[in-house]
Amino acid sequence: MRIDIITLFPEMLEPVFGASILGRAQKQKLVKIKIHDLRRFALDKHRKVDDKPFGGGAGLVLKVEPIFKALKFICKSNRGKVIFMGPKGRILSQNKLKRLSKEKDLIILCGHYDEIDERVRQHLIDEEISIGEYILTGGEIPAMVLIDGIARLIKGAVGKEASLRNETYSRKGVVKHPQYTQPREFNGWRVPEVLISGHHGEIEKWRQKHSKS
Repeated sequence: MRIDIITLFPEMLEPVFGASILGRAQKQKLVKIKIHDLRRFALDKHRKVDDKPFGGGAGLVLKVEPIFKALKFICKSNRGKVIFMGPKGRILSQNKLKRLSKEKDLIILCGHYDEIDERVRQHLIDEEISIGEYILTGGEIPAMVLIDGIARLIKGAVGKEASLRNETYSRKGVVKHPQYTQPREFNGWRVPEVLISGHHGEIEKWRQKHSKS
């Protein structure tokens, strides 16, 4: 999978995508992530990509022209779905991540400042995604969340794929049961006896009982 990201702050994204599962997935060539600085596509020498909104109001709005130019450039090598990380989109879910992990290519646009020119929504993006009903400085952190969630579902990215089948939200609404490891007792806090009993049937019953839905 190839993922192109359009952002005003490439320096926020680069360290994250080089670490952990995302870093390994790129080294294994399971995913290719390319970051594009939106200011490169500005039309003036000051690299301005925002302006005041028509009609007045506080805040700045990302301009349509640099975004159009960036997408035109990226689409020469990536014809994937264009996703805008913004506040008006549907809330991200595990099912959405599963669907997106099957795409060949994706282009992700990070919003910033107060808003984005509405013509971007109307004509340039395929889908808008939000990670929750709260406000962040920009779309960079949501983009990290989205890409991390997608990349780990790509075949080969996670070492033991069986772990993906049994983790939280692997089934709709199900939160994984509590887990324990050594030592069996710490500070007077003991591991439930059933988990160290060796009775696999009872252990499975306990796990199902303590999985939340």
